[in-house]
Amino acid sequence: MKTYLGRDIRNVAVVGHAHSGKTTLIAALLQAARMTATRGRVEDGSAVTAYDEEEVSRRTTMANAAAFAEWNGVKINLLDTPGFHMFLHETRAAMLPVEAALVVINAQTGVEAATDRVWNYAAEINLPRVLVIDQVDHPKADSRLGRQKMIDLLQEKWGRQVVPVQLPIVDQHGFHGVVDLVTMKAFLYQPDGDGRGELAKIPEAMQADAKAAHEALVELVAEGKDELMEEFFREGTIPEPHLIAALHDAIREDRFFPVLYASGLRNVGTDHLLEFLKVYLPAPTEREPMAARRQMQYAASNGSNGAHGEGQAEMVMRAVEDKQPLALYVYKTMTDPFTGRVTFFKVISGTMKSDATVQNYTRQEPECLAHLYIMQGRKPVEVTELHAGDLGAAVKLRVTLTGDTLGDKAHALFLEPVSMPEPAMTYAIEPKTRADEDKLAPALHKLMEDDSMVRFFRDPQTNEFLVAGAGQPHIEALVSKLKRRYHTNVILKAPKVPYRETVRARAEAEGRHKKQTGGHGQFGDCKLRIEPQPRGSGVSFANEIFGGAIPRQYVPAVEKGVRESAARGFLAGYPVVDIKVTVFDGSYHDVDSSEMSFKMAARLAFRKCMEQAKPALLEPVMRVEIEAPDEFAGALIGDLTGRRGRVQGMEGGAAGTIVRAEVPMAEILSYSTTLTSMTQGRGSFRMEMDHYDIVPQPIAEKILAAAKQPVQDEEE
Repeated sequence: MKTYLGRDIRNVAVVGHAHSGKTTLIAALLQAARMTATRGRVEDGSAVTAYDEEEVSRRTTMANAAAFAEWNGVKINLLDTPGFHMFLHETRAAMLPVEAALVVINAQTGVEAATDRVWNYAAEINLPRVLVIDQVDHPKADSRLGRQKMIDLLQEKWGRQVVPVQLPIVDQHGFHGVVDLVTMKAFLYQPDGDGRGELAKIPEAMQADAKAAHEALVELVAEGKDELMEEFFREGTIPEPHLIAALHDAIREDRFFPVLYASGLRNVGTDHLLEFLKVYLPAPTEREPMAARRQMQYAASNGSNGAHGEGQAEMVMRAVEDKQPLALYVYKTMTDPFTGRVTFFKVISGTMKSDATVQNYTRQEPECLAHLYIMQGRKPVEVTELHAGDLGAAVKLRVTLTGDTLGDKAHALFLEPVSMPEPAMTYAIEPKTRADEDKLAPALHKLMEDDSMVRFFRDPQTNEFLVAGAGQPHIEALVSKLKRRYHTNVILKAPKVPYRETVRARAEAEGRHKKQTGGHGQFGDCKLRIEPQPRGSGVSFANEIFGGAIPRQYVPAVEKGVRESAARGFLAGYPVVDIKVTVFDGSYHDVDSSEMSFKMAARLAFRKCMEQAKPALLEPVMRVEIEAPDEFAGALIGDLTGRRGRVQGMEGGAAGTIVRAEVPMAEILSYSTTLTSMTQGRGSFRMEMDHYDIVPQPIAEKILAAAKQPVQDEEE
């Protein structure tokens, strides 16, 4: 396999809504470049980037996959990304190692929810974008008026910088060619062929449209560049070499969004698309130096992204050049059933050679990359070296995970990983059998390495094992992978809400524990005062004994009895919190008193206090932030109100309106599915624990009726 310098590499993320044709288009590009003999089909898993068994069964991309095409002296690295909104965190991660995004739009449906979101992701980091209108061959898309309306809608949504650089040739034979508006040449194709077109004249019926579109393209490219405007006014046009260079610069500077036409299913226009990617997209060496920082001190590794430096960090700018010190950024980790762990990385700077040992800066561990690969879907292709800007892979690394930075030990560098949204839905997970119990944790941790959105943890209050993800389909896919890949069967349940108990009034009570059994008896007597405290105070204990009413050595036993009783709850077994308990009096017996006696006395006194102190049930209240298009704001607020939510405010956001609210956890456990339905998949939300609040009495009665019966202390 030939190695390529950075100037001869193009890194492209193929993004768009689910079922827009991304995977099929990549398969057609690979066939046109003669990297594969056939296109393959998504439905049976024969397409190069559709190899995961779960993706094949669901017919949707759920994780990033890499492929490459060698085209006229250039290597084009293609990242196939998910388009279903539950998996868009993978798409966001794929945008860091590339220099451009190829936005695929279904000619039948236009801009859909996920397309809009990934466009905004790219806009946040000023990533150059090229639009491809795919499936032009479909009968629903076969209309000149419809195609012009599509351009009008794109310009209305994303600005007049969205301009066609091609026109599709559609006649009685269907879609079978494109007109290049830069060179003013036509390319004709044999549908269902090998993707290689033939040079031809522009059809007579299209010449007027092509001329008008060419002039509009030239005029827009000339805007903002004085020398081009002067040339345009002087000559009435811009010569082809100057136009190509100007268009390349405009795309690289994120000032121009070209529109092309193709059919991945029929393999029409694909070789011209490859040539466009080669000529007009920026090479890695053309991008601005990447901002990174040197780690001044390190903490212990924690989580999939490792630990970051805690001290002052010196910021540096690292150019994508071979002469710079070696630096690699890991943008994806995948566990393959046959190969083991596969680590995907980008060479930020320097030259990576096989059989080299590098330092993992994030983990502070050395790693040996015995073999280097570039991935063609699941198939690894071995190479001897990779230059700055290239994408590669290694297998069976010891400690390296997604988000880590590696490189020359003497030149530590840390590239900030892509920020991921917090999981939106949590389920309790239980193994079906004892054998499944032994396999569950190791299998889930492997899946967590593959997908940084997955969380697996134990709730210390409910003692349930919980798995969290982007939504119900995400978690269901995770469970399916556990069964298919790791032969682990589990049961999903809605998680328990971690309710609490508290008091609303001050109360005092005496607890006396007395037993006589023939020998030494048991005697403990204490008086407790319980009073409410501010939310978040927990349980505090105070000692106001004076005069030796209770000897000092027995006071810790009283406190232990109080805390054990608080942990066991009073109303329904939920922990009692936000209280202050004070022991202020009591009595003892010289012979019969003991630590156990006073602990039991404290339990009795605590229960009597709770009976008088107006006990109440507390529920967790989440702080929720929802972002959705403006037209859904009213429906969102109405739904939140129905969930006992309190809207805190609204403001404009990148995707429309941001609604902030406080909502009880019990009312929002399944909100992800509802939000998807309400906003047609165009909304997103995040939530975090905010505070505990008293449950309204009618709802509290239902919760207590369904909960376990009040705990009775056992006398010992």
